[in-house]
Amino acid sequence: MAEWGFTHMEIQSDDVCLDIGCGGGANVRKLLEKSPYGRVTGIDYSEISVEKTRKINKAGIESKRCEILQGDVMKLPFRDEIFDVITAFETIYFWPDICEAFKQVYKILKVGGTFMICNESNGENPRDEKWTNRIQGMKIYNSEQIKKFLEDAGFTDVKVDKTKKGWICVVVKKL
Repeated sequence: MAEWGFTHMEIQSDDVCLDIGCGGGANVRKLLEKSPYGRVTGIDYSEISVEKTRKINKAGIESKRCEILQGDVMKLPFRDEIFDVITAFETIYFWPDICEAFKQVYKILKVGGTFMICNESNGENPRDEKWTNRIQGMKIYNSEQIKKFLEDAGFTDVKVDKTKKGWICVVVKKL
């Protein structure tokens, strides 16, 4: 799914990137590959995920091109307009206030920058409710909800792509 998501955006060789909810670190590694002269930051709420991401991206960290932080999407610890690219794979399900989180993302994204959300569940398959019933605090959003929340945060020109598998990729630029 992440490979498919990355086909929806262009990443420049010197981009400054952020992966919110960096999980096991594979997408941080992919961002490092796609921006060999840039910098990549990963942030995750989970201490275990932060440790895993640091291990898998040890070379990037040692070369000072990568930083992995434990933190909260509701209080992103970054200056305004610092990132060219921000990604969120399989994570917005768990953001406690998605509208406020999108406002946080908008603040730290540079003008002309790209924000991409990629999820395995597009909110249109009733079978996905099994996950929200099993995982406390999880909420699956459909494309209309995501689009509205992004627009409310200040984003325009929201592009949505969905697959027959139920995956969704939302890409937006800050203009």
